[in-house]
Amino acid sequence: MFEIVGKKKLGPAVYRLDILAPKVAQKHKAGNFIMLRIDENGERIPLTVADKDVKRGIVTLVFAAVGKTTARLSQMNPGDTLLDFVGPLGRPTHIEKFPGIVVCIGGGIGVAPVHPIAQALKEAGNVVVSIIGARTKELLIMEEEMLAASSELVITTDDGSYGRQGFVTQALEDIINREGSRNVSLVVAIGPVPMMRFCCKVTEKYGVRTEVSLNPIMVDATGMCGACRVTVGGETKFACVDGPEFDGHKVNFDELTKRLAMYKSSEAVSMNQFNESHGGKRCWE
Repeated sequence: MFEIVGKKKLGPAVYRLDILAPKVAQKHKAGNFIMLRIDENGERIPLTVADKDVKRGIVTLVFAAVGKTTARLSQMNPGDTLLDFVGPLGRPTHIEKFPGIVVCIGGGIGVAPVHPIAQALKEAGNVVVSIIGARTKELLIMEEEMLAASSELVITTDDGSYGRQGFVTQALEDIINREGSRNVSLVVAIGPVPMMRFCCKVTEKYGVRTEVSLNPIMVDATGMCGACRVTVGGETKFACVDGPEFDGHKVNFDELTKRLAMYKSSEAVSMNQFNESHGGKRCWE
């Protein structure tokens, strides 16, 4: 059993949980993820690690309550326990001292997984320019953490309610033009698939290396089931063991989008049943 030792609501339907998992905290590296299961009747879901405290043995998760399992997870409190908490899984981010600057982009809930990457890149001596964005100010998360992990932080909101108005892609192109494409060694973009796709369209014009973290449907997370397959550079890859990070210029985003939509109707039925069992209320919000 893995105990929840801390909980905080970060925004509408967005939560932070601190899990006591010393071995996972000790082994985790930037870019890794975990698989958890609430109880014997629950499904396994992958979640990226937003932070860790090795001394205290704590792994921090940040997630949005968008499905039945994450909705259940959002209702748990300190003192409650998870049945399974497996990790670290996946290939960690390649960290080195790059020439020039590196740009880390987090869109929406994607700020959580990009945080440890920015943190590790800065600790390696890089000049890290981070861009975080959301539709509106109340949906923006982890501003203080990203500020600490960055040499420079740019904030965007679609509606202009905080930071600069516009999309992260516009801020990215401005930074590339300001610094010069030859001085931008790496871009790491994590967030909704359309955001990652358009970030890649921007960087491809300038020939800037871009890594994206993919979130396909995942069941086993050890490379056995093949549910998380994606096409990268015309080859089939498994996000759980070959990723989750891939060269964004080679990802087949059309296929990824279609595969992510495969179970939307089933998910809707499951969520309706969950809401009905809780008096018809979206109680996690």
